[in-house]
Amino acid sequence: MKGLPRTTVGWSMVVFGVIAVVLGVVGVVRPEALLALLGFEVVPAHARASGDYTRVFLTASSMASLNMGVYYLVAAATEWRPFFRFTVGFRLLTFTVFTTLVLLGDAPARFFGVALWEGVGAAATGLALLHDRRTAASLARG
Repeated sequence: MKGLPRTTVGWSMVVFGVIAVVLGVVGVVRPEALLALLGFEVVPAHARASGDYTRVFLTASSMASLNMGVYYLVAAATEWRPFFRFTVGFRLLTFTVFTTLVLLGDAPARFFGVALWEGVGAAATGLALLHDRRTAASLARG
């Protein structure tokens, strides 16, 4: 069927893309729900200090997540291999930055789940790229 991934790595992109879209939509519609999911304290709007733009920043980040999820889904539908490879390094960088935030105490421990998701996703995509390359080589040899 046209538009569905034809490779293991394509499916790894679909999984990440769908989750990024869903969490992006949640964050745009209900930023407080996303904060709670990530383990952050939720401060009601009326209790926020003047100049506290947490909600605006979270909504903007959620919109970026939604967009990124769509990029991943388009890349999966078109089997855009350079994009697949590009994401591995940057997801590992994201894992490192997010883990550091938790270790420094700047983010709650539950936020490590986001870091872990990025790290595992990068590893899964990298392994899927390797698997697909080996499968293609094996088929080419006959």
